[in-house]
Amino acid sequence: MFNKHVLNPAMLHLAGRKHWYASAIRHTGRTTGKSYVTPVVAERIADEFIIPLPYGTGVDWLRNVLAERRATITSGGRTYDVVSPEIIDAPAAAPKLSARHRRTFHRFGISNFLQVTVSE
Repeated sequence: MFNKHVLNPAMLHLAGRKHWYASAIRHTGRTTGKSYVTPVVAERIADEFIIPLPYGTGVDWLRNVLAERRATITSGGRTYDVVSPEIIDAPAAAPKLSARHRRTFHRFGISNFLQVTVSE
């Protein structure tokens, strides 16, 4: 609850900006239809983003993205429409991640990731 009500709103002031590590993912609520924004760590790899899921696969923002099958990611000062969300495991994500992120995510025991494709 601390993350959702205190940390996330504070992080959103910087998330997605150029030279900041966190991105922002905009998604639509499954039942409300309301637009939400959540800070995430998103690594851009070619035409995809890989997002670690440190809180597991049951978090609301992820369930919203999977239900809608699309979202918008703001990262490094640019905004991208993304589609085809898919949960992948650490062995599938590892070869796509930078060595630094691979080590960090392994150290924190992150076993699942969201992979999305940048829409053209």
